[in-house]
Amino acid sequence: MKTLTLVTQKGGVGKTTIAASIAVAAAQAGEKVAALDLDPQGSLADWGDTREEDSIAVDRITPDQVSQLPQILQGLKGQGFTFVVLDTAGSANTTNNLAMKEADLCLVLARPSKLDLKATLPTVEALMRLEMKERFAFLLNQCPPNKSSRATEAASGLAMFGVLAEPAMTQLVDHQDAIAAGKGVTEYAPEGRASEEVRNLWTWIARKTKAK
Repeated sequence: MKTLTLVTQKGGVGKTTIAASIAVAAAQAGEKVAALDLDPQGSLADWGDTREEDSIAVDRITPDQVSQLPQILQGLKGQGFTFVVLDTAGSANTTNNLAMKEADLCLVLARPSKLDLKATLPTVEALMRLEMKERFAFLLNQCPPNKSSRATEAASGLAMFGVLAEPAMTQLVDHQDAIAAGKGVTEYAPEGRASEEVRNLWTWIARKTKAK
């Protein structure tokens, strides 16, 4: 079983939206998927509650359950799950550290802005302390729909500090509409640009983690 953690010590970068769509794309690719919400805000769990499809298992991990995360993951593995997505809060805390430590791959999300790029540094420092240098990658999210120097410069800057996940995610309304409908974007608008990007991102993640 492979575990993916989405993390950054800044809110508003779209972790939950990407977590939901990656989980759905993984299930569509043949994985048995669980998506766990470790954020007290509970946005991913709320999304799961609105879903009509049962292609993935969505659950919330409460603060008093966090210390049991390794055992919870082992239990999911024992139930035959092959891929788990962990969505975390946009803050620095013990929960995020444990979620990062348990991951086969961490995606550190950032929008293409100086403030967002600077905000990734504490997360990267925490990953380094946890000896996760070989198990994280940056993901640029909410990039302008048209090519921009800002996104290019952001990609170049992040690549200097670590691996850059591919492709960058474009800011498209299909993402927000899919979440509102209780779907992943590849369910909501399967022929759209957002879906193509998410499927390509899943292919990159699967290759990086050697998921099936």
